[in-house]
Amino acid sequence: MSKIGYYLVLPILYLVALLPFRLLYLLSDLLFLLLYYAIGYRRDLVHSQLTKSFPGKSKPEVDKLSRRFFRYLCDLALETVKTLTIRPQGIKRRVEFDRAGVFRKYFEAQQSVIVVMGHFGNWEWAGARFAVADIHDLSIIFRPLKNPSFNNLLQYMRKRLGNGLYPMKTAMRSMLENRENLDATAFIADQSPVPQHAHWVTFMDQETAFFPGMSKIAKHLAYPIVYVGTVRGRRGHYEVIAETLVEDPASHTPEEITQVFAQRLEDDIRKQPEIWLWSHRRWKHKRNKQE
Repeated sequence: MSKIGYYLVLPILYLVALLPFRLLYLLSDLLFLLLYYAIGYRRDLVHSQLTKSFPGKSKPEVDKLSRRFFRYLCDLALETVKTLTIRPQGIKRRVEFDRAGVFRKYFEAQQSVIVVMGHFGNWEWAGARFAVADIHDLSIIFRPLKNPSFNNLLQYMRKRLGNGLYPMKTAMRSMLENRENLDATAFIADQSPVPQHAHWVTFMDQETAFFPGMSKIAKHLAYPIVYVGTVRGRRGHYEVIAETLVEDPASHTPEEITQVFAQRLEDDIRKQPEIWLWSHRRWKHKRNKQE
């Protein structure tokens, strides 16, 4: 999209962000009808990935789960836009943090940590909720968008309540430069990487490539790894659940760390499958059998 297109869209995004939640979710319902029935956005892809991940489900069950996912995807998209205007008290009301006490333990011990999570639940609101908690400073590893205007907007949305950002390519250097700070560095680590240097594990009944960076950096820095899941309660309300995934990364191989993360994420997905990002082409790469 051109810069002119961006400036045409921006006022619309702010108008959506200013809507009260009742109207926001009414708009989401309308968006679902358009996205799923009229446009058919990635509907075949989602159905295929769900079928392979849940081989025991019948076609009607997969169809129902697919619709539930697309309903949630529309909620997620508009909730993410809402981060343009939501206030600290608003995010506290919407995202519970009571089961994230493991951060308090490391904060009081003056121990920096690595946070690992997937595209499960509203990961953007989880980061915003962390920003208004009186614990570590949170820095989020991100991959810049190709469109510079929208990239700047997304960075603003993630930083406006106090979080920091590290570009993926310079994550290790940034973490080393800030090693004296009491930080939590967040990796959203379930995207599909290029296969040549990936860690391959069994995930959702399929051989799956994972980025190796999180586990390698954790092992190098010897920071405890905290898994974060953002489970959904009623519509528009979440709970952040945090637990120590790997206490001592130095005693594990990077491949072992990746496997532990993949299994923990899968446990969450199987409990609430509709809130994982099925529209991402997660299994587009296949392993070279010679590896």
